[in-house]
Amino acid sequence: MHLFTFTLTKRKINFLVYILIMLCISVLTNAQSNNKNVGAWKKVNLGKQQFELHNVIGESTFFQNQQVIKIERDLNAIPFDSTNIEKTVDEPHYAKLIGLDDFENGTIEIKVYSQLQKPAPYSGIAGFIGLYFRIKEDDSAFEGIYLRPKVGRASNQLFRNHTVQYMSYPHAKFDTLRKIAPFKYEGAAPVDLNEWITMRIEVNGETAELFINDLIYSSFIVDKMLGTNKIGAIGVYVDIGTIGYFKDLKVTKRLLKKESKLVERVIGI
Repeated sequence: MHLFTFTLTKRKINFLVYILIMLCISVLTNAQSNNKNVGAWKKVNLGKQQFELHNVIGESTFFQNQQVIKIERDLNAIPFDSTNIEKTVDEPHYAKLIGLDDFENGTIEIKVYSQLQKPAPYSGIAGFIGLYFRIKEDDSAFEGIYLRPKVGRASNQLFRNHTVQYMSYPHAKFDTLRKIAPFKYEGAAPVDLNEWITMRIEVNGETAELFINDLIYSSFIVDKMLGTNKIGAIGVYVDIGTIGYFKDLKVTKRLLKKESKLVERVIGI
C-alpha cells in the first residue's frame, strides 16, 4: 500500500515537471516570436548618425561624391500585392534614426533623392520617398509625409495633385484617405525624380506643414493629423519601386507652440 502510494506520487511529480518544462518552452518560444526583430535590425551609419533598417535593404555609401544612406523596400520582409495595395503599402519599411525616440513637436529636415528601380516591380511606381515621425517603439503606429516625385512636374494637373501624401499608420493609409476625403491629404509640389529635394516638416501639436527646397511658403499642410501616437521616433521611408538616397538629416525638438489668435479692430469712417 505504501509502495503504491509512493509510486503514484512520483508519477505525479514527473508529470508536473513535464508540464512545467513544456510551459517554459512555450513562453520562451512566444517571446522569441514576438520579439524576433528586437536588436536584430541591421544598422548603417551616416556620419555620426546611425539608422536601423526596418523592412528595407540598404547601406551607407557614396553617391555624387557625398556620403548618403541608400535604401530600398525589402519585398521579402513585407511582400507587395498589386491586387491589394491598401494592405501592402505605407507599411513600416523605413530606416529609423537611433537615439531619438521622443520626437513630438519641432522640425525635421532631410535631403532626398529618388530613382526608379529597373525593371519596375510594379507599373504604378512613382518614386515614393519621405519621412515617418512619431513612430511607436513596436512600429504599430506613426505619421508620415512622403513624395511621388514622378508626377511633381507632370503636364496633367490631376497627377500633380498627388505629389505630396500624408498618411497615418495603421488606420489612415493613402488609399483610405483618398476615398474618404479626396485631395484633403494630398497636394502638389515642384519636384522630380533624379534630383535632390529638401523636405522640411514643421510638426506642432496636431498640425504638420511641409516646405520644399528653399521656398518661403509651405507646399502642403495637414491641419489635423489622425494618429493617436503623439511621441516617438523618426525614420526615412521608401516604398515599392524606389531607390532612395538620404543625407543631411536634422531634427530640432521644440515645445508646443500655441497659436495666437489675431484680433482685428476695424475702425469705421
